[in-house]
Amino acid sequence: MWPWEHAIVGYVVYSLLSHVVFRASPGGLDAFAVVFASVLPDLIDKPLAWEFGVFDAGYALGHSLFFLVPLSIAVGAITHVAGRPRTGVAFGIGSLLHPAGDLLYTYLSEGVVYLEIVLWPVATLPSSSPSQGFLESFAMLFGRYLRELLAGDVSTYVRIQFGLAAFAFLLWLYDGVPVLREFLSGCQRFVPVRTGSERDG
Repeated sequence: MWPWEHAIVGYVVYSLLSHVVFRASPGGLDAFAVVFASVLPDLIDKPLAWEFGVFDAGYALGHSLFFLVPLSIAVGAITHVAGRPRTGVAFGIGSLLHPAGDLLYTYLSEGVVYLEIVLWPVATLPSSSPSQGFLESFAMLFGRYLRELLAGDVSTYVRIQFGLAAFAFLLWLYDGVPVLREFLSGCQRFVPVRTGSERDG
């Protein structure tokens, strides 16, 4: 799955859970946490494998349940102590949905479940790191993806992806554009707003 697919799925799942369980829209910190956590495994593994050769494949430490579960518990404990338990829940959901999404994607695309994706270092995938660096490899893969789209070769999976992206955007609007909302609110604190009476005076 592409990073934005993970981010979309993470946000949608957390937002719906937030409405059902907490009876509220996600806050800015929660929304940031779930999106960040949902792409964190790729931010760890892909550069370390493709650019630095630390891992043989782009599925290693960052995707491993032996890393993600303790990390999620630790973040949950820290945010609970800090009085932000929902942020910990958001982080846990985002981080654990990522490997689950990769398992589902490989099953749908290849008909095989590669449990090695989530079991590093107990089990590892064969070496599959591109010979190019991280940016070159990403550009190559993304270029192939774009060419398929421009050629009209849109699979059912991609159609579902676009539909889910549109739903996530509408849901984000319904939630009050968290993160952007907090950013704009923060900007207002540093930019003085003059009222009409102040201008007249």
